[in-house]
Amino acid sequence: MEPVAPTLSTVLSRACTGLDAPLVRVETHLAPGLPAFVIVGLPAAAVRESRERVRSAIINSGFAFPAGRITVNLAPADLPKEGGRFDLPIAIGILAAGSQIPAQRLPACEFYGELSLTGELRETARLLPALLAGVREPRELIVPTANGLESGLLRSHQVRHAQTLAQVCAALGEGPPLSNSGHQSPHEPNAPGSFDLREVRGQFAARRALEIAAAGAHGLLMIGPPGAGKTLLAQCLPGLLPPLDAAQLLETGAIASAAGARPRIDRLPPFRHPQHTASAAALIGGGQQLRPGEASLAHHGVLFLDELPEFSRHALEALREPLESGLVVLSRAKQVLEFPARFQLLAAMNPCPCGFQGDARRSCRCTVEQVRRYRGRISGPLLDRIDMHVEVQALPPEHLLDRQAAEVEGSAVVARRVLGARERQYVRQGKLNAHLDAAERGAHCALPGQGRALLARAIDQLGLSARGCDRVLKLARTCADLKGQESIATEQLSEAIALRALDRASPDG
Repeated sequence: MEPVAPTLSTVLSRACTGLDAPLVRVETHLAPGLPAFVIVGLPAAAVRESRERVRSAIINSGFAFPAGRITVNLAPADLPKEGGRFDLPIAIGILAAGSQIPAQRLPACEFYGELSLTGELRETARLLPALLAGVREPRELIVPTANGLESGLLRSHQVRHAQTLAQVCAALGEGPPLSNSGHQSPHEPNAPGSFDLREVRGQFAARRALEIAAAGAHGLLMIGPPGAGKTLLAQCLPGLLPPLDAAQLLETGAIASAAGARPRIDRLPPFRHPQHTASAAALIGGGQQLRPGEASLAHHGVLFLDELPEFSRHALEALREPLESGLVVLSRAKQVLEFPARFQLLAAMNPCPCGFQGDARRSCRCTVEQVRRYRGRISGPLLDRIDMHVEVQALPPEHLLDRQAAEVEGSAVVARRVLGARERQYVRQGKLNAHLDAAERGAHCALPGQGRALLARAIDQLGLSARGCDRVLKLARTCADLKGQESIATEQLSEAIALRALDRASPDG
């Protein structure tokens, strides 16, 4: 083949750094000389290996691979590039630089996609943040058809799907345009939860706490023996929450995509249930290549930690800042990333190591010191950040055998009350009660004189911290919202104080 004349092309794409997707210019230069194919601009191993995939894909798509020296620069040079998403823009850049396809439309397009050796476009991981950034510009976004799930969340006419490199090249010329039809629209009616409160026998106090948690986005710790129903209660919480709106669906989808997972298309709030062996990096994010953790994956949803004392102390302490700020900040030597983490913490634990302290049917075999050490695995500052601490008792045999669930309120009934309470909060203050700051709490959680005296006695007798007092006021505000009251009555304040009092009990019962 004849040596090629020096030619240059520029193709647009985007990298992925957390939830950000900075623009990357794929600059391709063809020059005479000995055959060489060089990629510069901080490419990771997967990007460097794209040379062989691109070469085979171009040839097997019916084009000629240029002879001579090929230099591909991924600008900006100081931004790390990783993954197979740059295969398609590199191939397009080579073909455009060699005048095998027209280059007029390239400035109006962004390209993403991993190539197979046959020229087929494969599904590309962590793509949704790039698409969210790309639709803000007046460009077409060309992605693999296999990524229709992410693009379907956007519902944008700017996103075009292609199955092969040849199909993309034809559309850039005079061939048929690419389709913008994605997978099933995500904006469908909310699917029902798989767990319903009708399945819960007894546990009226825990059911009430769960309703309050759902109404105000409060945290909840359930303490009870094995088999009392703590996990079932936790699994019912997503069914009590309102469905995600379009903006929340995109935000949770972008976080899932940044973690390398497929975003969900149903509108149920996320429910994350990590095992107690999870590390701090698994809970809040991290790793060699920074990824969001379970706290961020539970954004706008629920993070359920079963067997709370069995988690490592370091992992649990890492949750303290996200519980306060709703944000995870990951700092490493080369980069600092932020991920949203506005989740509801739902936790469960046994009352003692054997699990049967206070159980009327089975005797506890733990010493006072063993119980103290067991409960001491959870620090006071973390407990103080959990709004409610509720005891879940073992059910008597007659409740276990009772299968008549028709008289018990199901999740649908409770969810309607929760929705009404949340609507009152958004109308009054624009946010849920658990997210009120100090100034907003003072404005919306005012107490009458009798209520202030009751709270003062509770602070003295229970040793409530300033944070604990703040949590009590927000809980009381939610109880009032569930009842449709404009002001907080003594009844709601008493209930809120009772929901904070359990963790003050002595380990010896």
